[in-house]
Amino acid sequence: MNQSPWSRDEFEQRLRDKGRLYHIHHPYHVMMNTGKANKEQIQGWVANRFYYQTSIPIKDAAILANCNERDVRREWVQRILDHDGFEGEDGGIEAWLRLAEAVGLSRESVESHQGVLPGVRFACDAYVNFARRATWQEAACSSLTELFAPEIHQNRLDNWPEHYPWIDNEGYSYFRKRLSEARRDVEHGLQITLDHFKTREQQEYALSILQFKLNILWTILDAMQMAYVHQQAPFHSCPE
Repeated sequence: MNQSPWSRDEFEQRLRDKGRLYHIHHPYHVMMNTGKANKEQIQGWVANRFYYQTSIPIKDAAILANCNERDVRREWVQRILDHDGFEGEDGGIEAWLRLAEAVGLSRESVESHQGVLPGVRFACDAYVNFARRATWQEAACSSLTELFAPEIHQNRLDNWPEHYPWIDNEGYSYFRKRLSEARRDVEHGLQITLDHFKTREQQEYALSILQFKLNILWTILDAMQMAYVHQQAPFHSCPE
């Protein structure tokens, strides 16, 4: 028997309730945000997370390629510009490279992706491949972890300067920039999701898509936890 769809407000609340599984609650993030991470662990996070940052505009380009609605494309393209930059605006990827320099990494080493853990690479690539193969509405729905992003950016701005005075303040420009961008982006993605997923079956599928994205973010940190906390980097148990 088909169940009645949730009201628009209830559906939105169920999407927002997924925030309890956001990676802000992962032990690695808790460690960083409470000042318990060492320099290597901060650097490992910055270097690996850069691979995710560079995957985001590729994901957004896939959404544009699959979208047949001009008005949506005109608004969604701003996300690519936010990350890649344009004349007069460096963009989020450049801001992340400044964060890398602020924590003592060279931009050349970070841009090379040589230190990216296999688990991080696999999770990010899975996200990009999902966006390529899903409908544009489904891929837009997967972006809704942005509902929870302003809190995590604000926590870093509030806590990191005190906990990690060795990090150059210039490195925090990415987080300051994303506070407003994430709030703007989430309104657009949320409206697309609420408008498109109408039946209960569709609404439940939307929740599963959001859970998939939460899984991606959690898995990225699992890989870092193993490598930089438990000192069990990939293939650590294999013979030389």
